[in-house]
Amino acid sequence: MTATSPSTKKSYDQTAWQRGYESQPCEIAYEVTDIDGQIPQELEGTLFRNGPGLLDIGGFPIKHPFDGDGMVCAMTFKAGKAYFQNRFVRTEGFVTEQKAEKPLYRGVFGTEKPGGLLNNMFDLRLKNIANTNVIYWGDKLLALWEAAEPHRLDPGTLETKGIDYLKGILKSGDAFSAHPRIDPACIWDNGDRCLVNFAIKPGLNTTLVIYEISPSGELRRYKEHKVDGFAFIHDFIITPNYVIFFQATVSFNPLPYAFGLKGAGECVNFQADKPTRMVVIPRDPANNNVQTLEAEAGFVFHHANAFEKDNKIIVDSVCYQSIPQVQADVDYKNVDFDQLDPGQLWRFELDLERQKVTRELLDTRCCEFPVVHPDYVGRDYRYAYIGATHSQTGNAPLQALWKLDVKTGESQLYSFAPDGFAGEPIFVPNSCGEAEDDGWVLLMTYDAARHGSDVGIFDARNIEQGAIATVHIKQHIPYGLHGSWTPKTFVSF
Repeated sequence: MTATSPSTKKSYDQTAWQRGYESQPCEIAYEVTDIDGQIPQELEGTLFRNGPGLLDIGGFPIKHPFDGDGMVCAMTFKAGKAYFQNRFVRTEGFVTEQKAEKPLYRGVFGTEKPGGLLNNMFDLRLKNIANTNVIYWGDKLLALWEAAEPHRLDPGTLETKGIDYLKGILKSGDAFSAHPRIDPACIWDNGDRCLVNFAIKPGLNTTLVIYEISPSGELRRYKEHKVDGFAFIHDFIITPNYVIFFQATVSFNPLPYAFGLKGAGECVNFQADKPTRMVVIPRDPANNNVQTLEAEAGFVFHHANAFEKDNKIIVDSVCYQSIPQVQADVDYKNVDFDQLDPGQLWRFELDLERQKVTRELLDTRCCEFPVVHPDYVGRDYRYAYIGATHSQTGNAPLQALWKLDVKTGESQLYSFAPDGFAGEPIFVPNSCGEAEDDGWVLLMTYDAARHGSDVGIFDARNIEQGAIATVHIKQHIPYGLHGSWTPKTFVSF
């Protein structure tokens, strides 16, 4: 994995991109009538999105977007109409800090409390910021943050109901990752759907915890497995028979964190000269034969998909050659994209018999947030939908929607440059369709020209033609992280 040379002409203005990181304190709920094109009548359901809505607390800027309080957005489509609302997840930390009008907690990625070193050292409390994902499962809407318990929200009003322990599956202080995977037809549950998620218990050795949960919210399977050393794992992937983790080699020195000098995330250092371990855990409750394979170093935030073939596991992932350590003296808004290695889509072939990993670069384009048709999760598939850069090479903000045929290498791209900036797409199947790409791709974008956000509806078969409908939101939504779709509609206003 080698960095590619950036284009000499930039597709974006850095100042325009930076405005997408302004806080959005306003909460609104209304029927959207500013729409270009026509919303398909067949498209009914709700798109939920989550991400940091506040980039400051009482005027005190946070150090990194990942420290921002979670704000959930909902866009409901019903009978050709669109309804939007956004609301902050009112965690205990959010409520107390808003009342105090200043930070009361240290952020994982470096945000400090006012008062200097003495007011920050030895304060190891975590604020559950509920800012990474939001899913509707078991008749519950859950805002997720990977280091703590979920928060339950009212799906109609987005009102926060409080921490949810998932019918006793979790105990106080337990983590529940923000990257669940939904098995569309679990072979261990007679073809029923199953939510698979994980948690990390840190220590001298790290414990990986795996939960498998039924559509009604009941625990179906639970496993724990210890791995050597510190594990910084944001995502994982599943197949019908396996759960797979990529454990990059990182070091963690907790002393600067304990003494109030750095955030915990600033104490993690990726070691590019050491291999990545791939931990393959059987989902079969009776099989505890865990295998660990090694591959050349690389860091993965997000996986696209995985499937089994001839006693091998194929994993497609956005991989980086290196990830720079979070720097205490660098403003995230002033990041120099040209100095960063791009995330690129790689295919890893895990040969379980030979205990060997081979890899192949699928495309040079810088990309992130890959998704697939939900019925193909863990199965052999053809199409990935990804947030991507405008240019074919080099690193830059995401400004395009990219559809890649992983079997032929053919692709389609729609760019929002120079004023538009993209994030994670969501694929919504057409219930009457049969082809893998018969459906819609929903994508929230930031339009710097009007300092507002849009939700574009794309025909997944023809991304290049642009959105068949664009829903213009009255205000801007700061760059988000993850979201989900449910065919249920929630309109309470």
